[in-house]
Amino acid sequence: MGDTDTPEPYESLESQWASLLGFADRYRNLGYGPLADALREGGPPPPRVQGTPIIFDTRLGGDPGDAIALTCAARNLPELALVVTTDEHRGDDRARLARYVLDLNDRSDVPVVTGADLGNISYWVTDGFTPQQIPTQPDDLLTAVRAVCSRVDTPVRWIGTGPLTNLSYVLENAPELASQLAITQTGGAIPDGDRAERNFGLDPGAARRVVGAAQRLLLVTAEVSSRPETAVTPDSDLYQHLARPDAPAWARLLHTHFDRWYIESGPPSTQNAALTLGAALQLPFIDFTRASLTVDTDARIRIDAAGDPTWITTRADYPTFWGWLTKQLHY
Repeated sequence: MGDTDTPEPYESLESQWASLLGFADRYRNLGYGPLADALREGGPPPPRVQGTPIIFDTRLGGDPGDAIALTCAARNLPELALVVTTDEHRGDDRARLARYVLDLNDRSDVPVVTGADLGNISYWVTDGFTPQQIPTQPDDLLTAVRAVCSRVDTPVRWIGTGPLTNLSYVLENAPELASQLAITQTGGAIPDGDRAERNFGLDPGAARRVVGAAQRLLLVTAEVSSRPETAVTPDSDLYQHLARPDAPAWARLLHTHFDRWYIESGPPSTQNAALTLGAALQLPFIDFTRASLTVDTDARIRIDAAGDPTWITTRADYPTFWGWLTKQLHY
């Protein structure tokens, strides 16, 4: 996790891991056995993906955290290439709102595609936010994703902050993209409680399929992302910053979004989507490891030696995260 934008060749990272593993195995009798076992269990490092195209899959319109993350990406990441929406609301409410957020941030270059509609009418607090002149957005998800992937011979980052339905559809219908997509997904909890984490629970089948089919998957789990340390309340500095009299239109929209959320759902707003964005950018305030996971039929996940090797978050440096997030929303 360096600070350069030039990805180090994955072959170089993998060869360094293999070389260190070979050294530790060779000198087990000198006390390097535990290191060899840990390296083998962890597997080779994930590839460096800074600067590669980003597909952002969002459940925009509920908790304002998704709008915060999308705004950060729109304002600061020229590699943002496509936005897709999931768990759509009344046809394409989320997609039209995404189009509006991008337009407010001068990102007319980024297309929006309407994704899966799971039939829910909840988790929506943004009625009246999107101007009527914002048109219906296209809905050919597979064509849009293939277009992004076909333009480059590098990994393409998929950042998911909602249910995994769109991603499951892509991996099922374009399995050749599994080796190209570097996926960072908000979801899962270890250990899970009486019911599955929200994003996994909205579409258990999709969660199971993605964990089984994805080749490069990092889960930003609830015990790291959905914590009081990631919350925004009316007393938070970020909320006050967005409320300044000189706030630009995109900031006023976010502030109004927080107000509507507080009225309809009550504070706080958890910034797990922004933390997922930071993880996808491989920023140094998030630690992760590799574990073998099984997703049960009810979408609860558990550590299982016979499961699918998956990267999972282990901790976050929240003060550093807030410093980064505040900088992304500076005006």
